[in-house]
Amino acid sequence: MLLGLSAIIDCPGASLPFSASVDLRDLQYGQCYPVSEPVLISGAVRNTAGVLVMTGSISTTIHGICDRCASPFDQDVSIPVDVVLVTELSNEENEDETVFPLVGDSADVEEIVRTVFVLNLDSKLLCKPDCKGLCCRCGKNLNIEPCICQKELDPRFAALKQLLEK
Repeated sequence: MLLGLSAIIDCPGASLPFSASVDLRDLQYGQCYPVSEPVLISGAVRNTAGVLVMTGSISTTIHGICDRCASPFDQDVSIPVDVVLVTELSNEENEDETVFPLVGDSADVEEIVRTVFVLNLDSKLLCKPDCKGLCCRCGKNLNIEPCICQKELDPRFAALKQLLEK
């Protein structure tokens, strides 16, 4: 989806509000496709002294499988957007992930949303920040209840354990 910016490109101080919906159902992240509903973006593009700055927010719901406890979860996310739009990239070797080229007089909203969304996803999808995961011995989900597994004693400390038992 292209956002036409011809009305503000040559007008310093001008602003153009926008809102759009982007389909990212084809976005694979790890072994899952976390986005199954539209990703909404809203904000404004401002011409600040000849530089086009897009600010706003991206919001959607992530549907995933927790990387620690393997439970399915749904999580609402809101990601801030703060990018610069340029007519051409001067040096593609030192490309900044917050700078996007214009396509003619338009910004490619889908490319911006996809890039900002992926860069702001955590490296591991978790059902909650303090997820306890699974017991490595019995496989019990430690978020639901603690397991009763005995910790294996390091054989080097067997002699000390005998002293504690006495």
